[in-house]
Amino acid sequence: MIIECPYCESKVDGIIKGEHETYGEHEDCPSKRVLLACPICNSSLLGLTEHWQIGNEEYKWSDAVRLWPEPDRVLSWELPDIVSISLNEAQKCFSSKAYIACAVMCGRALEGICKDFGTKHNNIAGGLKELLDREIIDKRIFDWGEALRIHRNIGAHASDVKISKVDASDLLDFALAICDYIYILRNKFESFMERRKGS
Repeated sequence: MIIECPYCESKVDGIIKGEHETYGEHEDCPSKRVLLACPICNSSLLGLTEHWQIGNEEYKWSDAVRLWPEPDRVLSWELPDIVSISLNEAQKCFSSKAYIACAVMCGRALEGICKDFGTKHNNIAGGLKELLDREIIDKRIFDWGEALRIHRNIGAHASDVKISKVDASDLLDFALAICDYIYILRNKFESFMERRKGS
């Protein structure tokens, strides 16, 4: 069964060690949790596969989506396209070990946030400052954004400076956290406060 092994950093044909099939009342189709062993490094992997209809009377199990170790994060539907497209590309770049490209895409997501909020500046530095002044972000988020902006510039212009896997991972985490703060937690807090008013 095909699954991504985070240790080998590649897709492998996992060896099935155990499985459990379910068809819950809230599921559209049967699904299986499958315990797999990586054939290359022998690591344990837990995957989810679904039974899809592919023809009139024809079904097949999908490739496994990794549940453990922790898979790539699924982006929230609450993010605007101008932001989520870049974050999705950043995740792909990181998975492909293209760490400079990952940094550039994280910076592009930041630029998308500035455009989404209609900042007046044409550059990320000015846009971030305006988001801070308008209290859309706080000082800590501003600092994370500055780190992203600086590394985006490193990636976007030819130089001998490299971006390591660890740095790219941190930059991606910062970009995701900024988006969580701006688009998800702000909205959640506002809804929470509205509910509190009504009670």
